[in-house]
Amino acid sequence: MPKYETLSPAVAANIVQDRLEGSTLRIGYENSSVIRRKCVSSDSASVWRPPFVHDIDKILHCPFYNRYTGKTQVFSLIKNDDITRRSLHVQLVSRIARTIGAALGLNLDLIEAIALGHDIGHPPFAHSGEAYLCELYHQHTGRFFFHNVHSVRVLDEMFPYNISLQTLHGIATHNGEVEMMQYEPQPIDSFEEFDRMIERCYTEPGYANTILPGSLEAIVVRISDIIAYLGKDRQDADRAGLTPESAFFNEDIGSINAEIINNLVVNIIENSYAKPYIGLDKRHFKALVDSKAANYRMIYNYAAPRANLEHTAKPMMAEIYGQCLDDLRAGNKNAPIYTHHINYLNKVHYKRSRPYESAEPNQIVVDYIASMTESYFVDLHHYLFPNSTLKVEYTGYFD
Repeated sequence: MPKYETLSPAVAANIVQDRLEGSTLRIGYENSSVIRRKCVSSDSASVWRPPFVHDIDKILHCPFYNRYTGKTQVFSLIKNDDITRRSLHVQLVSRIARTIGAALGLNLDLIEAIALGHDIGHPPFAHSGEAYLCELYHQHTGRFFFHNVHSVRVLDEMFPYNISLQTLHGIATHNGEVEMMQYEPQPIDSFEEFDRMIERCYTEPGYANTILPGSLEAIVVRISDIIAYLGKDRQDADRAGLTPESAFFNEDIGSINAEIINNLVVNIIENSYAKPYIGLDKRHFKALVDSKAANYRMIYNYAAPRANLEHTAKPMMAEIYGQCLDDLRAGNKNAPIYTHHINYLNKVHYKRSRPYESAEPNQIVVDYIASMTESYFVDLHHYLFPNSTLKVEYTGYFD
């Protein structure tokens, strides 16, 4: 029988009383404290369009936002419209985070901006694709690829949108693979400091997993990222015929998606209301960690799907990387990396500090591959290598 927790009477009464008295604590990030790289009149806040709404609108209208729909969350080789795409995942993160943020009196616009942009730099084929691209990039340059860091690059350099420091920092530090029982904001105050942090992510092994959110809003998004995928991936595993949802069990937070979301959200509000931090109690935190471990054991580390990608998508990515790099260095303007990528980016009307094509060639190739949906990746490989024996095998609706 599903178990849904509720707020304690004391915390619920405090929230109701604070709202009635109009004395809800204003602990959310202040709109007046927004920091941007450039002072541009079109980015000025107004009564009807606060600063972080500008960020939301820019992210939603970024051409790469469309591509969320063509990138699966976990199960890349299954044709099934009920399997989660990243377009749904970022909406779920936003919804969960805004529910928490509304109860805690946080800045909901900042939460939404971070949530909607947090995976925009994610490459095709989920975390396997991220690992393959990181390996290739590191082999060629000694630098590392992380989707959270690349999401910043998409919104800050590839499309120079003048997104706020608060949103970009939240996106960079959203890493939902690293959980903590209690978070206190670790703010940074300038783009100079932020840029140094991002560069260290590219060059120092493991550093990208140590950076921490700078606002309560960013912390809420980071935790909501875990909450959003923990139970949803179990639903997808069931629908994919991999692991039945009934195989999972955790008496503290539940085993099905609705229980997990409800019980973790309630516990976060219970332990964070009117506090300068965001956290869970020990019991719920342990349950979250244990549930993630169960997901890894029963879903993410499942051998067959990973082996399929290892034998197909990984060598295909290496071939695409090498061909694109050769075409770029040879200046082959008829190659897809020019016609489908560089020319496409140069159509944006935002002024750049330097031409996009002057970037380091490996970086441009990484930008291109990371931007691809899975279907585009497969078609591009066939276009570049029509006689290749490599082929991604999908499980169809009737297989």
